[in-house]
Amino acid sequence: MRQPHLNRALVLEEPGRVPDGAGGYVESWQAVGTLWAEVTARTGRERDVGGVQVSRTGYRIVVRGAPVGSTMRPAPEQRFRDGARVWVIRAVAESDGRGSYLTCFADEEVAA
Repeated sequence: MRQPHLNRALVLEEPGRVPDGAGGYVESWQAVGTLWAEVTARTGRERDVGGVQVSRTGYRIVVRGAPVGSTMRPAPEQRFRDGARVWVIRAVAESDGRGSYLTCFADEEVAA
């Protein structure tokens, strides 16, 4: 396995619930921490959603490994953020037998 080039700082976020002041909750995203990553585009497609063209691109995002159970280990349904760009994590796998790196398969959707 080649050494990944971790040259991009991404904020790892997880979904959370915040009280709305009226007895209910509002879904929001809370930052867990920042991870250095290698981000590589894979495949993309465009589709029509309610009359709006939406582009979805799959990405392979490699980060340093973290033990199972660690808050800094990405998990499906969490997301990465870089400014206005957001990648939703769909799956996570160890890149090597030692668990030195994790490969996250994520999607970015953008209205065209």
